[in-house]
Amino acid sequence: MHWPLLFLVVVISCFGFLMLYSVAEGDFEKWARPQMERFFGGFILMIIISFVHIDFWRFCSPFIFLVGIVLLIVVLFFGDYGGGAKRWLEVGPLRFQPSELNKVGLVMALAVYYDWLTPAKVSNIFWVFIPVVMILVPTALVIPQPDLGTGTLIAFIGLTIMFAAGVNYLYFLGGLLILPGLLALIFYSRGTSWQLVNDYQFGRIDTFLNPGNDPLGDGYQITQSKIALGSGGLEGRGFMQGSQSQLDFLPYKHTDFIFTTIAEEFGFFGSVGLLLMYSVIITFCIISAMTNKNKFGSLLTIGLATIFFTYFFVNISAVTGMAPVTGVPLPLISYGGSAMLVVLGTFGLIQSAHIHRLLKKD
Repeated sequence: MHWPLLFLVVVISCFGFLMLYSVAEGDFEKWARPQMERFFGGFILMIIISFVHIDFWRFCSPFIFLVGIVLLIVVLFFGDYGGGAKRWLEVGPLRFQPSELNKVGLVMALAVYYDWLTPAKVSNIFWVFIPVVMILVPTALVIPQPDLGTGTLIAFIGLTIMFAAGVNYLYFLGGLLILPGLLALIFYSRGTSWQLVNDYQFGRIDTFLNPGNDPLGDGYQITQSKIALGSGGLEGRGFMQGSQSQLDFLPYKHTDFIFTTIAEEFGFFGSVGLLLMYSVIITFCIISAMTNKNKFGSLLTIGLATIFFTYFFVNISAVTGMAPVTGVPLPLISYGGSAMLVVLGTFGLIQSAHIHRLLKKD
C-alpha cells in the first residue's frame, strides 16, 4: 500500500469536512455529516479495490468501458435533467452521472490497448486511429447532453494516455495546429442556423471575458468569488469568519465554489497549502507509474492521476476567473456523493497498480 498517498487522501478529506461545517455556519448535520458517511463508504470501497489483483482490473477494463458507453447512450434517451442539461441517470435512490464513470473506463481501456500493442506499432497511423475513435465516441456522446466541458476533459485525458504510451509527438503537434481553426469556426457559427455550441455556453465565455458586464446576473458568481478570494489576504479572516460565505453572498459555496471559502478563511497560505497537497499526490502517482514494471498498471496510474488533476485544475481555474465556470467539483472537498465515490475509486485502482507494481505481465 502507498501509505503517504493514503494519508494525504484522508487529510484532504478531513479538511473538506471542516470546510463543509464552516459553510453550513456550524451545522454539522447539513453537509459535513452526509459527506463523512459517503467518505466512509468510499474509503472501504477504495481499500477493497486496492487489494484486488491488477490482472482482474486488466480483464474487466474493456467491459467497464463498454458499459460506460451504453450508459451514455441511455442518458441521451432516458436521462434526468438538472441545470438545463440531461446528464444524470436515476436508479432507485441512486443518482449518478455516467460521464464520470466513462472517464475511468476510457483510461482503463486505453491502458489495456497499449499494454497489448507492441512498441513498434504505437505510432503507426492505423494503430493510432483506433484509440482516437475510442476517445471520440464518449466525447461525441457527452457533448450533446450538453456538456462541452466534460467532453473536452475526456478528450484531454485520452490524449494524455496516448502521449504517455509513446505516440509520436507530430500527431499532437498536428492537432494543435488544427485547434485554432476549430475555435474560430465555433465562434463564427454563433447566431447561425448551424451554431456548434449552445447559447448558454457562449454566455459562459462572455462572462469569463467580461464578468463585470452583468454583475448581478451571469457575472454574479465569479464576481463574488473574486471578492472572497481577495478579502482573505495572506493569512485569511479565520475559520468561520468569511463574510462572503457566512452571509450567503457566495453561491454554491459548498460545491463548486468551496475553494473561495478556503481562500477567504485561510488566505493565500491556506490555499497554497491545499495546492501543494494536491501536487504531492500527483507527484506520488507519477513516481509510482515510473517505477511500475507492469505497463498496464503504469498507464492506468498516469491516466487516473490525470483525471484527478483535471478536477482540481479546472475547478480552481474557474473560481479564480482564469477559465469559464464549468461546474467541476473540487476533489475530496466539494459536497457530493458521486464525485467522492469516483475519486476514491480511482485511488483504489492507483493503489492496486502500486501494490502489484513489481509484477511483470506473463
